[in-house]
Formats: sequence, C-alpha cells, structure tokens
Amino acid sequence: MSSGKSLRVWSSVLLAPIAVAGWAQGRQVTTADYAHAESFMNYNVNPLVYHSVSNPVWMGDGRFWYRDSAADGTTFMLVDPVKKTKAAAFDREKLAKALSTAAGTKLDAKRLPIAEFALSDGDTVVALEARGRHWRCDMSGEGKCVSTDAQKDDAKAASPARGGRRERPPFALSPDGKKAAFIRDWNLWVRDVATGKETQLTMDGVKDYGYATDNAGWQSSDRPILVWSPDGKKIATFQQDQRKTGEMYLVPTTNGHPQLKAWKYPLVGDKDVTMIERVIVDVESPKVVRLKMPPDQHRSMLCDDISCRSDDGEWEDVQWSDDGKHLAFVSTSRDHKQEWLRVADVATGDVREVMTETAPKFFESGNGRSNWRYLSGTNEFLWFSERGGWGQMYLYDGNGKLKNQITHGEGNVTQVMLIDAAGRKLYFEAVGKETGRDPYFRHYYSIHFDGTGMKLLTPEDADHAITPSPDGKYFVDVASTATEPQTTRLRSTSGDEVMEVTKQDISTLKAAGWVPPMPITVKGRDGKTDLYGFLFKPTNFDATKKYPIVNHVYPGPQTGSCGSRSFAAAHGDMQSLAELGFIVVCIDGMGTPWRSKAFHEAYYGNLGDNTIPDQVAGMKDLAARYAWIDLDKAGMYGHSGGGNATAAAMFNYPDFFKVGIAESGNHDQRDYEDDWAERWAGLEVKSADGKSNYDSQANQYIAKNLKGHLLLAHGTMDNNVPPNNTLLVVDALIKANKDFDLLMIPNVQHGYGAATPYMTRRRWDYFVQYLAGDTPPHEYRMKPWAETQAIVNGPSDEE
Repeated sequence: MSSGKSLRVWSSVLLAPIAVAGWAQGRQVTTADYAHAESFMNYNVNPLVYHSVSNPVWMGDGRFWYRDSAADGTTFMLVDPVKKTKAAAFDREKLAKALSTAAGTKLDAKRLPIAEFALSDGDTVVALEARGRHWRCDMSGEGKCVSTDAQKDDAKAASPARGGRRERPPFALSPDGKKAAFIRDWNLWVRDVATGKETQLTMDGVKDYGYATDNAGWQSSDRPILVWSPDGKKIATFQQDQRKTGEMYLVPTTNGHPQLKAWKYPLVGDKDVTMIERVIVDVESPKVVRLKMPPDQHRSMLCDDISCRSDDGEWEDVQWSDDGKHLAFVSTSRDHKQEWLRVADVATGDVREVMTETAPKFFESGNGRSNWRYLSGTNEFLWFSERGGWGQMYLYDGNGKLKNQITHGEGNVTQVMLIDAAGRKLYFEAVGKETGRDPYFRHYYSIHFDGTGMKLLTPEDADHAITPSPDGKYFVDVASTATEPQTTRLRSTSGDEVMEVTKQDISTLKAAGWVPPMPITVKGRDGKTDLYGFLFKPTNFDATKKYPIVNHVYPGPQTGSCGSRSFAAAHGDMQSLAELGFIVVCIDGMGTPWRSKAFHEAYYGNLGDNTIPDQVAGMKDLAARYAWIDLDKAGMYGHSGGGNATAAAMFNYPDFFKVGIAESGNHDQRDYEDDWAERWAGLEVKSADGKSNYDSQANQYIAKNLKGHLLLAHGTMDNNVPPNNTLLVVDALIKANKDFDLLMIPNVQHGYGAATPYMTRRRWDYFVQYLAGDTPPHEYRMKPWAETQAIVNGPSDEE
C-alpha cells in the first residue's frame, strides 16, 4: 500500500498537494457526500439487483442451470426445456449441512461457493466443485458428501480465480475426461485421472524452450495451450522458443534486498521475438511429430496472446478433423496483416497451405471469438473476413476455392455460436444489422451455408446475450439494455419462445435512489459520423446549474470506452463521480470495434490519436445541446490505454482539458509488449535520421505542452504495462519544468488490488479539488478491498 500521500512534482522538489496554498476555492465536500457517492459503487448496488442471469450452464442431459440471487441468497436453478419447468436444482440447506460436515467447515447455505455441478441418479446425487475441491453428495437421505479428489494438486488448481471468473486450471482434460495434460519442468505430461499415474510426453523441453507454455510478454500462466484430438489419443500444441527474446525487469519495494523479477517480454521493434514450433504429441507412444514448416509467430487472429479464450479451454486457431487424422490451423503474420489457413497430416507432419488472406491494415476474425471453422466431413471451411467493409462469413472448399459468400449487408458477424453441418446452417451473433437500433446491440441469427434464409431469432430491441445448447435445439436469451433490466427467455433454435425463465428485479435498486445512465448519440470529428455512449448525471440533478464535465476514456482499438450495452447497476465509478457534482460521459470514438471496418481503422498507424478528436467533438456537441454542461471545466480519466489517452489529451488539447488522471498508461508503445502495438500501428520503421513511425504516439515528446493539472499513477510491479512507460513521461515533465502529480503504488500490478479503494478516492479528490474547485473531505476511507471483493465475487477460497 502507499503511504497515504501522492507526490506533487515541481522540478526536483517534491511537495504534498495539501501544502499548496489556496487550493480550496469552493464548497467543503463532506464525508457524507463521499459516502453517498460510494453507495453507487458496484459492491453496493449489485446486491440490490435480484434474479440476474449470467453464464447459464448447459448439462449433458439437455437441461441448464444458473445462479439466481435474491434477498434470501443464491439458489441454483435448474431449467428443463422439454418439460418447460424451473425449480431449485437441490435443497441448498441440506447440501450446505452435508458439505460442511464433510469439509470440516461451516458453509452458508445462502452463499454456497459452488463453481460447477452435475446431477445423476434421478437428481439425488450432486457432483460438484466448491472451494477448489470436488465432492459427490448423496441427497437421497439426510445428505452425505465425500471427496472425489484423486490429487490434491488438481483440486487446488481448479479453484476460482479472483475477479469472479473461474480460471482454467493448469491442466487440460481429454474429451472423455480420463486424462489430464499439464506442464512440468517445461515438458508436457499426462495424468490418468482415475489412478493418478503420470507419464512424461516430451523430453527436450527446457527453460525458454518449453512445451504448451502460456508465458510470453504480459501473459503469465501455468495452464497449457493445447487441443486434444476427438479420440483423446493425440495433442496438438507447440514448443515455444523464447531463447533470444529480450527480458523485462521489475524490483519490488521491500525492507532489505529486493528479489529481481525477470521474464521474457518482447518489445515493438525487437529483431527476435517469441516464436512457436508446432507439434503433434501421440499420447500412447509417447511420440512427438513436428509439423514440417518454419517456426510460426506467437500470434493469434483475435488478440495479443497465442490463445484468446484459454480460460475456456480453447485454442481457437487450431481445429482437429473429426477422424483425428488432420489438423487445421491458422498462422498470423507478425504485423497481423496476413493469415494462412493450413492443414497438417498428423501422421507425417506434412503441411498443406489451403488459402491466405491479406488485409491492408490489420486482419481479425470477429469479436470475442475466432470465426473460422473446419468442416472436415465435407472438406470445407467457414471463413470470416472484413474485405468488403463489414465482418462477413464465407464458404470455401478444402482447396481454398471460394464457393460463396454467406452473410451480406451492413453490420458485423461478431461470433459464430453454433454450426449445423448436416443441415448446412450456421447460427451467429451480429451487431448493426437492424436499422433504427443501437448498432452495438447483439442479436442472434440463423442462415444457410448458401447465404439464403437469414432469420433474426431475437426480435426484441435490446442487447442479447446468447448461450446455445450443445445439441443445437435451444438457446438461452438474456435481453436487456443499459436502462431496462434483463428478461431471460428460453427459445428453440427456430427462435420460438419456449418459456420465460425469469425477469431481473431492480425495484430495490431503484428504491435506493439509483437512476440509469442516459444513452447519447453525438457527432464525431467529421461532423457527420454518429458516435454512441452514455451520460451520467447526479441523482439530485438541477438543470439550472452548470456542471463540470468528466470524460472516462478507453481509446481501443480492441475495445471502447463504454463497454457492454446490456444492463448493469454500476459502470465503474462513473455514477459515483457524477454524484460529487459532475456530468460524466463515455463515448466510443472512431478507431474502436463493432462498427464498420473503416470506422475501426480510423487511426491505424497513429496510436497517438487515441479517439481524442472524437471525444472533444462529442463533448462540444453535448455542451451545445445542454446548457448545464460547463465546457470550460473539462476533465478526463482512464486506465491503461485510457491512461495513455488521458495524458495525450492533456498534452494535445491543453486549453480544452483542464484536469486529467492517467493511470498505468502505455505512453510509448515501444515500451509495451510487441504483439498489441504491432497489430494496431504496424511494424516499427526507422528513417535514416533515426526517427520512427512510433514517435507520433509517444507521450513524452509532447509532455512539454501541459497546462492543466495532471495526476499520473502506476503500480511498481506492473507486468502488463511496465512502469517505465509512466516514468518516461515523468522525466519529460521534469525536464520541461512542469507541475504535475505522481502516485507510484508499491508492489501492485496492472490492477491495483488492495490499493484500488485508495486510488479511487484520490481520483475523486483530484476532480473535486482541481476541476470543481471544491475541498474534498480529509482522507475519506472507502470500503476495504477485501470486503468489496467478497460482495462482488461471492464466497472465496479463503473464507
């Protein structure tokens, strides 16, 4: 944790901001004001929302379950599509008692920490995972649970991750669940789940040249990246070569000799970066077959890691044939401009190139999921491309010849969710296809492979979160907007409503004073393009007053400022900040995804743009409409890419933005992991005079333009965006003799962990003090981090 004071830098003299004379010009903001603002944070408002549905889970018998949270705690609900019934999956009181007895600890029936479960024997037996351990509970009598963990290491590895998401354990189960592949000493091993017998599959793995490793750049995990063959006899993976990759170094703050943290972290412009050598591992032999091709770039079609959805057990760019004799995979060029679809003979390692596609700026395969598919039964491929200006699906034969375009028109296919190969039909999520609706709303569609018969399956004007059943007969449709709560329906694959599952209840939330954000549409930098976002007003809003305006920014290009269009009780701290007397806005500017290809490419090659011209244009548009916005008091804040954008806004628009808070910004992409920046700005090119195409987006070169109040913050152990990024700006500001504020948070990474409440409070203080001209309460203490996480994420492993 920090010492409780950030530092204000005046040349080489450090002074606490409290010592600056005359900084308090307006009203005294009270502790009660801050407590009221804090009451709108997610840990306070989320518990006031009942009957939400998130991540429903389909079971092998065709039913699905979901967690239903209400005033009386969480109930695990089971839905039967055939019978059209909904009921509790089990008696939670009885299960809690049995599990408490078996585990030797007291469990609260209202907050059971169950990660997943399955039912058998007429639903009298519950096989479940709780607190990182696996249990079999017989509920037919009084209830009795026994542990089914063969290996304590496996049980511990499967524990839920912080942040409410269940992290993929450091092993990958075979399709039949009988074998678990894992990494030990840089080699790939397999364990028989029933007996615990372990077999080493590879022999030559060493440090920086290991098998299936997931530890390049900012990513660091023990989980293996691999794909099992359908019959569970072979594994497709790689040997990752980092032997020539440069290292990154961090040193923790400690009382004594610190221990150096060093790891492989390739940078933009490095001659040698992380590479992969693709292999097939025969599990029964064991034997390694190397694919006959040069090493591949450590890249994916979709994100800045080799696997984008590895927490879901997926390696999207690698797919087996149904018979396990061939492996289809996609290779990505270092600059993300070219993709190669290839097929390998598993027995020989021979590789055949099927097709390639090149994009002028960058190629990607959808949003949230790679959308190509190997249809081995008919020797065909489904392929995603934005070559026509929108994300569409195409059908190719096994030799790479285009058969036909499948989807057409404006709007993007975002995720292919389900394929009916026999019926020659695919089911997909898309945005922007329904005129007159928010272009960010997701809808679900079906279409024939030949491009005929496209059908909208989710007619409601809302954002739809879809979870199809594995057998393709049904899908769960959770529909909502930013202003209207969820309605969860079960639909047949034809789109017909089978039953209404539940409605989200926000009556308690509204009774507590909550108000929804205001959806906004503003014009972008060109005066023509519509941009979308949200505006947050204080709940005691008075249209006769003038309010300072604060912009919460994330420039992309891989995402935007506002996030999901589905219902949420809290959007970060935007409503909380508004409660302190501000108008807070987020605007998804040009250069962010989900719109047209041209929209997304708006500032390709010039990451210093950061959508700021759109933010300024949008804020001016709002101020012209609403007299209660004081554009002379404009501020901005953001984290990571948003930290970069905030500093860039303060330096490029010093007369417009008066106050900025830049947290953990990647201020010079040459000091960030290679994959992300080279995707959005291309490879670094240096001219004869030493200038680089990356100079234009390096904030330290324009720091001399600062006029307003700027707070820079960074964690000293940030292994995603190394703190050198912020220190480069600090150095430039000092050399330019500029006043600014600096908060270096010891021993925290990219997220601030236990220091998050402190950083949030300092953020509020900074805007209250310098933008509103008021006096914040002295050292307001927010709810401790551990308490907030227990509320947001539910019971933890440590409880």
